[in-house]
Amino acid sequence: MKTELVIDLEAEKQEILKRYRALLRASKSTLQKGDKKEIRKAFDMALESHKDMRRKSGEPYIYHPIAVAQIAAEEIGLGTTSIVCALLHDVVEDTDITLEDIEREFGKKTAKIIDGLTKISGVFDTNSSLQAENFRKMLLTLADDVRVILIKLADRLHNMRTMDFMPRHKQLKIASETIYLYAPLAHRLGLYAIKSELEDLSMKYLEPETYKFIAKKLNEKKAERNMFIKKFVEPIDEIVHEQGLVADVYGRPKSIHSIWNKMKKKNIPFEEVYDLFAIRIILDSAYENEKADCWKAYSIVTDLYRPNPDRLRDWVSSPKGNGYESLHTTVMGPRGQWVEVQIRTQRMNEIAEKGFAAHWKYKESSNDNGLDQWIQKVREMLNNPEANALDFLDDFKMNLFSDEIFIFTPKGALIQLPLGATALDFAFEIHTDVGATCIGAKVNHKLVPISYKLQNGDQVEIITSSKQTPKEDWLNVVVTAKAKSKIKSSLKEEKRKIAEAGKEILERKLKSLKITYNTDNIQKISYFFKLPSTQELFVNVALGKIELKDIKEYLSSEKEVENRSPERPENLTVDMVKTKMKGSENDILLIGEDLQKIDYTLAACCNPIPGDDVFGFVTVSEGIKIHRTNCPNAAQLMSNYGYRIVKAKWNKQQELTFLTGLRIVGIDDVGLINNITKVISNDFKVNMRSITVDTNEGIFDGSIMIFVNDTEHLENLIKNLLQVKGVTGVTRFDA
Repeated sequence: MKTELVIDLEAEKQEILKRYRALLRASKSTLQKGDKKEIRKAFDMALESHKDMRRKSGEPYIYHPIAVAQIAAEEIGLGTTSIVCALLHDVVEDTDITLEDIEREFGKKTAKIIDGLTKISGVFDTNSSLQAENFRKMLLTLADDVRVILIKLADRLHNMRTMDFMPRHKQLKIASETIYLYAPLAHRLGLYAIKSELEDLSMKYLEPETYKFIAKKLNEKKAERNMFIKKFVEPIDEIVHEQGLVADVYGRPKSIHSIWNKMKKKNIPFEEVYDLFAIRIILDSAYENEKADCWKAYSIVTDLYRPNPDRLRDWVSSPKGNGYESLHTTVMGPRGQWVEVQIRTQRMNEIAEKGFAAHWKYKESSNDNGLDQWIQKVREMLNNPEANALDFLDDFKMNLFSDEIFIFTPKGALIQLPLGATALDFAFEIHTDVGATCIGAKVNHKLVPISYKLQNGDQVEIITSSKQTPKEDWLNVVVTAKAKSKIKSSLKEEKRKIAEAGKEILERKLKSLKITYNTDNIQKISYFFKLPSTQELFVNVALGKIELKDIKEYLSSEKEVENRSPERPENLTVDMVKTKMKGSENDILLIGEDLQKIDYTLAACCNPIPGDDVFGFVTVSEGIKIHRTNCPNAAQLMSNYGYRIVKAKWNKQQELTFLTGLRIVGIDDVGLINNITKVISNDFKVNMRSITVDTNEGIFDGSIMIFVNDTEHLENLIKNLLQVKGVTGVTRFDA
């Protein structure tokens, strides 16, 4: 037995060395003199520190840091400092090695990055109730050195690739954070390949059935698709070379996640998604000829295939904020289907694949400072001290992960704003005072209100008035974080002044009623009027919403009211529910069980029914809400409020029924509705709550709300409805 273990360890040792050599090969292109020695030193330190540790799969822990370093080198294109940091990214947290040791061995820069990585390694700790606050910290380190985030992305990608051995609830949580934060972050940093893989891997765990279904479908048609691509590409290839361009032309499959998105967005089955792949033309051009060569290639493609005029995207003339440059067009292929063609040069392609890591390489030749602007924006948001962490998170997502539009000032300067930005956003982008006094704008010399949504290429002039001040409803008008935070702090200041006045009025009123003015009494009064803070109480008094008679009412009720200070109710609720659940099987909430007197309701956003994969979410005032794991709100809830999630599964149901919705489409025929209702009512004895039908030029489109027992019951019903003559599609929808 003992010898077997020794052989085993020997094999592992060989495997570790093999992986280490592969890492050196991957980093070859960036290695300078003495770098190999540094990497070896980091590898030895990591190997020694993690020698007794194993991963959940039973493999030696060192496999993980090597893999993260490999991703950083090969897939993101980072250099030696990052490889060293990736190898050591867990040692300070998991072993006895300190930051001082790292600084002594590898210098200040490495120690600083590892400090950043250690600070954020607990960002999404399972027990942490403050993921959003931690995410903010993570971005603070980003403002220092973007490599912290790039290595963190490599770490997350490797964890997602090796998540099979994790318990299901952990998989759901990690996948939710990935889709909610990490994939958009990769997108924003221009790492498209990593973004797509993170989305696909998240979907593999969050929606396993759909994922398997699409993967299977893609596989079935692979040979046919390759044949089509070959035929499509041949003539392009030929002419491109005739015209003296050096180019690589190939087809690239779309990611499973993007296909699924298309199916959901357009509400179509897999068979109707045409662009399952994109054609790429990668040109080998000198920097000064890039633009001309891209347009030359575009003209070759559109001479061969007819383009869709609405689908030309030119990011060569004005690159995206994350540095992405490319020409996209959609053309009609030989078999009557649309094909997306992407045209770019090798330099642009490297930036598209490796994002900002590639930018440094091209810094000399390119005057693009997209990353610097981006980090500047992040800093602005982080420097806003009042921001509530969750608002911050949403602002952050909204601003940094949306597409951009380009707006011109009256003098022709270019300002970049997120898609959906309004004239008011533009005003705040120019200067806080311009925003605060804005009363309207002229867009392309036409007068428009402050809420006007700007279009790409608009020229905007802001009109101001000294009498104007920011209003509460402006928050619904703006989308940029900068405008939001400036409006909020301006309103806060205004509110503070009103509250000051209200405080004095309240003091006088309490004196006249012979009530002592002290913190305890003020809090009780706030609690009585259901106000979130004492400041709100003062504001209401100042605005005359709370008068003397209301305070007298409080006095009379005070005799009955329990003496409770307004603690944060949510923590109590969460703890109480969890305490109540102790003793049940692994703290899993069994839905439909009589034994546990815990209030739960089924969430209206996704209408779960027995058989659906579900989790419980502890709300502040409505007990536990049961959501489907693929509910549109699930990723956000799991990412931001991990501490309020309780595992839940369906108990064997007594004959209970649950409301769900079915959308039925088909060709209108005499008696079609009658046949549909017959299947539902007679064959399946299912109650219908409502039915709405719309027929338009012979096409039938109906929505039916029905009560079913569980997913199996529902699937059988769908199967039978599809047998009805004229019905072409039946899909479940979230009511």
